[in-house]
Amino acid sequence: MNNTASLMHAAALGLAASGVVAALTWAASVLRRDVSIVDSVWSVLVLVPACVALVVLPQAGRRAAVVLLLAVVWAVRLAVYITRRHRGHDEDHRYREIRARNEPHFVWKSLYLVFGLQALLGWVVSMPLVGAVASDAPWSWLDALGIALFVFGLAIEAVADGQLARFKGNPSNRSRVMAEGLWRYSRHPNYFGEFCVWWGAWAMAAAAGAWWTVLSPLLMTVLLLKVSGVTLLEKDIGERRPAYRAYIRRTPAFFPWRPRA
Repeated sequence: MNNTASLMHAAALGLAASGVVAALTWAASVLRRDVSIVDSVWSVLVLVPACVALVVLPQAGRRAAVVLLLAVVWAVRLAVYITRRHRGHDEDHRYREIRARNEPHFVWKSLYLVFGLQALLGWVVSMPLVGAVASDAPWSWLDALGIALFVFGLAIEAVADGQLARFKGNPSNRSRVMAEGLWRYSRHPNYFGEFCVWWGAWAMAAAAGAWWTVLSPLLMTVLLLKVSGVTLLEKDIGERRPAYRAYIRRTPAFFPWRPRA
């Protein structure tokens, strides 16, 4: 096979592998009656296609090793964090709403509405990783930029998640709005970190010649800002938590900046 055919073959196998992971997670969700567990495997669904590409394509050298190492650290951290956060809780309210809108037979519908869709989205998001792993192009300044942006985003995301977890873990904060640490400068610093991670991954893919994978960070940006991120989480939070309205007025939504007076 030529390079394009090999890459398409690896991508197809990666999608199939993510589909298998999603189907197994769906089976577990049926037993638990909780589709929220899909959030715990989201990062795995993104990582799997890159791992498949590493196995089925010729070894591409140090770029592949660096990209996969960064991706594994990102995926494991996010999966562990989300799993711990959800432990002991019922199905997330977002999924309860999806369940209510799609009864009867949501058990079967969730296989494609939730798990199949997540597998497909994860596969698209993984494309910079696959493109970087598949190339033997020389190392360039874009690789250094991509690594720096990825590590910076990962650090921001981890610190923000840790700060929020500690804040929520204190019973005295139950009625308060988190506006400390990184959350003083952005209402969603963890999402900003995720944004940096995927533009960093794309920079490494671009260094490898896979410019076409720009769809991944663009999709991730839209999801974070307009779909499952900022817009969804803040849809009715001002009604449920009036104090959040003041937080919105003084704090940037996404990109960190100094608070407004």
